[in-house]
Amino acid sequence: MANNEFEYVRPEEIEKRSFEIITKELEEQGIVLTGDKSPVIKRVIHTSADFSYAESLIFSPDAVKKARDLIRDGAWIVTDTNMALSGINKKRLAMYGGEARCFMAEEDVAKEARERGVTRATVSMEYAAKLDKRIIFAIGNAPTALITLNQLIKDKVFIPDFIIGVPVGFVNVVYSKELIINGNVPYIVNRGRKGGSNIAAAICNALLYGM
Repeated sequence: MANNEFEYVRPEEIEKRSFEIITKELEEQGIVLTGDKSPVIKRVIHTSADFSYAESLIFSPDAVKKARDLIRDGAWIVTDTNMALSGINKKRLAMYGGEARCFMAEEDVAKEARERGVTRATVSMEYAAKLDKRIIFAIGNAPTALITLNQLIKDKVFIPDFIIGVPVGFVNVVYSKELIINGNVPYIVNRGRKGGSNIAAAICNALLYGM
């Protein structure tokens, strides 16, 4: 249960104390997280104060190791929102030669999306697929981004290196996530309707901070 009494914590100790509380409350629910998934799940809970992520976050085999290996090899992170982009620790990513990008606000992307009658997320993913880079996709808002990536895979046009699939909402959200879970690309996906740009960024940062 959350404590509604004031607790003095030094500013530099707030995050550490928060993670202690998260660990304790998970244990009170009978959930003991171990291995490399633990810091990812706990950082998502820290970002959202939503303990349901302890059960709904789904990882493909060796997902965390594979994502970190990609980062060490200089992989880029491509997001579907500038909000997710702003939340990623880009300085830490740059230490390994990677960059974080979002193409949603590009004028060419918006123009092509209007002309084709598709979402900007769809065109953004197609743009990213043309980059000569290894890419971790961090999708926190647009299910059409996941659907497009899945179609590119099916058509053998492009194979992403890794997908973080946590879009939030109601229309095609659950469907799009299940496409990734049932595919062959390494992933971290949150089952159900919950997610968001902040969750996508939190997962990226958990991967970066654990290296």
